[in-house]
Amino acid sequence: MEEKVREHFKTNFPDAVIKEDNFRNQLSFYIRREYLFEICKSFFENKEFEFIYLVDICALDWLGQPESADGRFEVIYNLYSFKHKKRIFIKIQLADNDPKIDSITSIWQTADWLEREVYDLMGIIFVGHPDLRKILTPDELEGYPHRKDYPLTYELPQFTFNKNEPPEVIL
Repeated sequence: MEEKVREHFKTNFPDAVIKEDNFRNQLSFYIRREYLFEICKSFFENKEFEFIYLVDICALDWLGQPESADGRFEVIYNLYSFKHKKRIFIKIQLADNDPKIDSITSIWQTADWLEREVYDLMGIIFVGHPDLRKILTPDELEGYPHRKDYPLTYELPQFTFNKNEPPEVIL
């Protein structure tokens, strides 16, 4: 299966793959962001692979790490094929000044909520998303809590002994 996936990339998207990684028998492909939609659609529609299940979309913030030379953010798509019982990861690195990527909600409906979560917590903008708005944090919250440069705060929990006293926030 892995060789077929590699061959699919070489044949249909020869310029898309930046590098390949295999960690604990989990195959990952780092691709150029402009190919994301076409690659995902081809894996979804191709009867040979049938990656019909989008398990997850998540993002990493590599702020201050040597890995961030190619881009501060990394968006990871976890695709699964029930037919072959195989999983692949599609990874895209994004620069700090341009954290935008195409939405894949027209391929997998599940992407709707997953993209909103990544947007809300990391600030990655999914271009073409039908309803890109916050999903977990309050509307008045500024910033993105899962970014490494988000300010850490501490708030005392309220118990019966301090209920009438406002908690002190330490910045």
